[in-house]
Amino acid sequence: MHQTLKLRDDWHPEMYTLITADQIAARVAELGVQISTVYQNRPLTVLGVLNGSVIFVADLMRSISVPHRVGFVQASSYRGATTEGGEIRIGTSLMPDLTGRDVLLVDDIFDTGRTIVRLQQELARAGPASIQTAVLLWKDGRSQVEITPDYHGFRIPNEFVIGYGLDYNDDYRHLPMIGVLEEEER
Repeated sequence: MHQTLKLRDDWHPEMYTLITADQIAARVAELGVQISTVYQNRPLTVLGVLNGSVIFVADLMRSISVPHRVGFVQASSYRGATTEGGEIRIGTSLMPDLTGRDVLLVDDIFDTGRTIVRLQQELARAGPASIQTAVLLWKDGRSQVEITPDYHGFRIPNEFVIGYGLDYNDDYRHLPMIGVLEEEER
């Protein structure tokens, strides 16, 4: 059973909660333990994909107990309600030096996988020791690539999701949980 939320009568859409804030917090803590075990005594850089991963990166960083650096890279392939990606645009101006470091590339969602593959190709040119991936959400049945995320929070159905960093037309990133917009609201 899905809980339907009406957030604000003047502009928030009808939606239902797919993953609660408590479920997210528990899973991020588990991921932090897993990642800390793997990267003990290794030079780790956590590299978030802007803008959707910001909240996930902040929480994950606090859950990783080994020393690590943080940076960001920009990538975008679609906007608004569409789930069909176009050309992937990458901006590396906020990316730290990755030479010889283990990189954990953190994104909000693994949908088709095209963005992660393109980012891995771009990051490989920076000379890291390794590149692994972590995503909060892994959308079922959408992958168009051969790779899978090294770490993931939740497998989800093929729904348009918002909250915890994910947006609809640049809104709703602030929501503490993952919600699904009702179809008529998009």
